[in-house]
Amino acid sequence: MTTTADVDPGTNPTAAGSGQNATATFARKERAAGPVDHGRAALLIGDTLAAIHEVVRRHQVTYAEYDALKSWLITVGETGEWPLFLDVFVEHVVEQVANADRKGAVGTIEGPYYIPGAPESASEADVPRRADEQGTPLLFQGTVTDLDGAALDGALVELWHADDAGYYSQFAPGIPEWNLRAQIRTGTDGHFLFRTIAPAPYQVPTDGAVGAMISAAGWHPWRPAHLHLKVTAPGRAPVTSQLYFTGGEYVDDDVARAVKPELILHPTAGPDGVEVTYDFRLDPA
Repeated sequence: MTTTADVDPGTNPTAAGSGQNATATFARKERAAGPVDHGRAALLIGDTLAAIHEVVRRHQVTYAEYDALKSWLITVGETGEWPLFLDVFVEHVVEQVANADRKGAVGTIEGPYYIPGAPESASEADVPRRADEQGTPLLFQGTVTDLDGAALDGALVELWHADDAGYYSQFAPGIPEWNLRAQIRTGTDGHFLFRTIAPAPYQVPTDGAVGAMISAAGWHPWRPAHLHLKVTAPGRAPVTSQLYFTGGEYVDDDVARAVKPELILHPTAGPDGVEVTYDFRLDPA
């Protein structure tokens, strides 16, 4: 199995380097093992294959196109880009279904670049970043409450985002391990405050199989600037979300289709850059 150590992001800036790190990160996740529900598996697999068969019949797919698909699928696996492909083009629908009954904070996709264990602070955090980090200073704050507005003590707010060039630490060359990754444990007032830099829009990796698919379809590969958040608290349903910036490029045309109106921030000018506020209301677990 490929590990993060096998693919050094300090020397391999390619889609394969990023993709294999994302695959290795996913492989390390703890997932509950249990008996296979053969009926459910047969239903999902059967319907998926039936949908593919219908596409073949409806569009009279040729052998040349079929062989191109096989070649592409092999390349996606070889470059470790399955997390990228699934998280950009499939996860937003899974998230909609999974959170359809949520009454509090709105969620969206996690994406392939989450890493647990970032440096933790209490109430406030200066997000780790390089001394010469490019970008506009950003103060991001808010409060974590229950559905009735009562502050949640001990909630964990995790933040991660790309740098001003569109790269994530641990997935691109020459970036410190925890750059632009931090987490805050709220106090009795439920408040949190991050000091970081405003992210920029970025392209999903385009030099690999996913990029080839996007190019073949004539689509653009851009995601709008966004902050990633994961918020958890005892006895509460966790929420994973992304926050975007009003008026930003690609907010209305996100390649991952993850933007929701409720997730758009409205920055105001601050003494050192821009400031935004966003509160999280958590549902009962």
